Order: sequence, then C-alpha cells, then structure tokens
Amino acid sequence: MAGTECGLPINLISPPTAEQELWPHLGTTVSLNCTLQVPDSCSGSVTWLKNGEAAGHLYAGQDTVWNDVSSSVKFISSVLGVNLTTDEDYGKFTCQLQNVSASFTLHKTDGRLFDACVSFCPSNIDTKFTNFILKPQLENRYGYKLHLDERSLLPSTEPSAELLMNVSRCRRLIVVLSMAYLEQEWCQNNFRDGFFRLLELSQTPIFILFENQYKDLPAEVIHLLNSQKGTLKTLMWKADSVSPASDFWKELRLALPRKISLSDGKGDPQTQCQDDKDPMLTLNSEATDLDPDGDLGVRRTFYKAPPPRIAPVTRVPDREPTGEVDISDLGSRNYSARSDYYCLVTEPDL
Repeated sequence: MAGTECGLPINLISPPTAEQELWPHLGTTVSLNCTLQVPDSCSGSVTWLKNGEAAGHLYAGQDTVWNDVSSSVKFISSVLGVNLTTDEDYGKFTCQLQNVSASFTLHKTDGRLFDACVSFCPSNIDTKFTNFILKPQLENRYGYKLHLDERSLLPSTEPSAELLMNVSRCRRLIVVLSMAYLEQEWCQNNFRDGFFRLLELSQTPIFILFENQYKDLPAEVIHLLNSQKGTLKTLMWKADSVSPASDFWKELRLALPRKISLSDGKGDPQTQCQDDKDPMLTLNSEATDLDPDGDLGVRRTFYKAPPPRIAPVTRVPDREPTGEVDISDLGSRNYSARSDYYCLVTEPDL
C-alpha cells in the first residue's frame, strides 16, 4: 500500500499485508509493528487508532526513525504495545500516516486445538509431501499445529459427525488436491457437490496443487477453483517451492492464522534472521537470509543498518605475517546491540 501526499510514495513495509488477524491469549502483551518508508522531506508521525478512535494513553507506543544512506527516503517504525488484561483490550488497532494505513484485529482466543486440518490422499507421493515437507515446515519452523487426516473427506452425501468435529477444532482446512486425491470415490462420483460442501464447512479453505500434475486435472475442477477465488486460496507447489524463502511458504503463511511470539527474551536484532551468524562475518547477508520477508508486523522494532563495507579479497600468505596488525577499522564496528558473546571453555567449566 502506498500514498502520495508527500510528493513521493509512502510505502508500507511491515506488516506484509494491510489486514492482520491475531488470536493472542488473555494476560499476554502483543507488540504491533507498523513500519513505513517515506520521503526524507515528509513530516508527520504514525497515529494509532482502536476501533476507529484514538488509542489513548492505555497503550504504549514507541517510534523509531532512521535514514537510508543510499537514497532520499527514511523509515518510520511505530510499535504499539497492547497489554491484554481484559476482554475490552481486544479489537481492531490501526496505524496510519496520511492516507496509508494497516490494521491488526485482535480476536479473543477461539478455543480451537489446531491451526489447520490437512486432508490428503494416503498415496506414496501425497503422504511424503504432507508428512515430510508440509508438516515439518509449518510446525517446526513456524510453530503451527496441524491435524492430519488421510481418510476420505466426504465419503457420503452428508458430512459425518466426526468430520464436523475435526473441522470445528481447526481454524483452517488445507486440501492437498493431487491426482490421487481426485481419484477417490467421492471425488469421482460428485466432486462438485462435495466441493461446495467444503466451502460451507470451512472458512477460506486452502487447496494445494502440484504444478507437474496441473495439466492432467479435470476441466471441471479447474473451473470450480477459478470460479470461487474469493472464498478459497489456491497454491501451486513448484520445483523451487521447497526453499523456505519461496513464494509458496509466504503465501501459505499469509493464508493461515497469524502465529506470534510473545517471548520477552532479549536477543541481537541483527542476528534474528541469520541463524545467530554475525552479519559482519556474512557477506551478502540479505541474499542468504532464509526468511527474507523479515518482520511480520508483530515483532520488535524494525532495524536496518547501512550495508557493511566489504574489503577486497587478498591472498592469504603461506606464513604468518610480520609486523603490526592493522586494527584501524575496529572502532567502526558496533557491538552495543549484542547480548551474547563467546569465550573459551576450559576443562573445569565442564
């Protein structure tokens, strides 16, 4: 989202989409992060609203402004802390600067046990994809909780009590819509009725298709998926989707309920997306970042620093150099944000 009242566009950097839905627990604190890129000459500050009115002094906000040394723009990051002490603290919080805005809707915990129910066919390929790719990535990397169901989703014309219970316990429904899935009896007999029944049972179901099978899908299936784009989400699994930084995982996470971390632990903001590798020792850190979408709108303040100076590569001598070591650049290194340091471990320490 962008605005132009400052002469140049105002770009929303975080959150990644203008509408966010969260389900934090009562008694916790949520930090809502709104980061924008604005022209350097643009004045003004971010304003926070709750349910359309000024958020007030009950919610502590903190703004950070820094300039991009390589261009005539600056970044404004506003973090609003919401302490959920009563039910009245839930609602829709909106950050806005001129005509650009983003909203965070905080819902009371819905009591559901799983973030998504995954329906798949127990074929060799589908089982491997669900158990060894989809489930580990969503649960281990992003903290979602999945319920896997390899049975026929709608074996009869009416949904069973067990199906209704399973779907009601999950916030989303994910269908691995492969050729093997469509060969199930209930799909072959009346896929259209079953398809619309799924739309009635679940909110914005997610259908995962395989690119190498797409040309073999029945025309009726493709037509139904395209005709209901507003009520469902279709994702295409491609050869390069296995990468954690691929568009597939980004789109899937945006389609699922937002998972947030409420830990108060302190860490180095420069290394949070680097697997604790010091960025000063990592060349081209942005290209190697496994999570390039960065801040999801509910983490701590967005940090950005000028790119590190990269010294020219020189040949390492075969023997130890003589003379003094050049330490003139050590003063320019900033370790003030670090809270973890390394030391040698001796035998008495073990």
